Amino acid sequence: MTQKCAIVTGAARGIGLATADLFRERGWRVAMLDRDGEELRRVCAERPEVLALELDISDPQQVGAMVRETLGWAGRIDALVNNAGVALFGPIQDCDYSMWREVMATNLDGVFLCSQACTDALKETRGAIVNIASISGLRASTLRVAYGTSKAAVIQLTKQYAAELGEFGIRVNCVAPGPVRTKLAMAVHTQDIIDAYHDAIPLNRYGSEQELAEAIVFLASDKASYVTGQVLAVDGGFDSTGVGLPALRGGKSEGA
Repeated sequence: MTQKCAIVTGAARGIGLATADLFRERGWRVAMLDRDGEELRRVCAERPEVLALELDISDPQQVGAMVRETLGWAGRIDALVNNAGVALFGPIQDCDYSMWREVMATNLDGVFLCSQACTDALKETRGAIVNIASISGLRASTLRVAYGTSKAAVIQLTKQYAAELGEFGIRVNCVAPGPVRTKLAMAVHTQDIIDAYHDAIPLNRYGSEQELAEAIVFLASDKASYVTGQVLAVDGGFDSTGVGLPALRGGKSEGA
């Protein structure tokens, strides 16, 4: 029971799966949680040493089961990565209450429930929480009134937990991804959208799932032992440029 253990929610694909794999590479045990049981079973069958948890983080009873099963399996919890989320986009006038609640139930309520449920175990290990927000929580954008608001709330929740749990040695930080080259993003982003993102991002590209995982695992590790209450935008500089003026890059403009 001396091997460190991380819980990663939304671990069946994308950033969550990349994060779980990187923890494993670093010698951690990993409890992989997702409500998509079919995909979770598929990826966990290729990783027999992990704990597969087919659960829904918006349900308090299932969150309680997450903690009990992880402690029964690993005997400890050293890190919680609150990655699970839903992204429902559309105009404000099309965002009815059911859509609002669906987004908030997972993106915000789930982060609160999982963090609350893991707190006692994390006190024992002086562990860490890493919440996954979004660049949409730092800057407003069209078509994501519920999603952007939920992620902004996750950023504030991160700071609240960091302020209160620091005295127990628990560090709480947040990663805000910019555009990431996931299978889902590439399936729904048209070439025009891809080109526009490349123009608006100083590094001129999407991030990778691995690059996000590196930041997440760093914040969960002892290498970040004096880092808490922080929001790290892993976004290729997207947030730093605001709306961006790609035509003025590289000294192409003659005016100021």
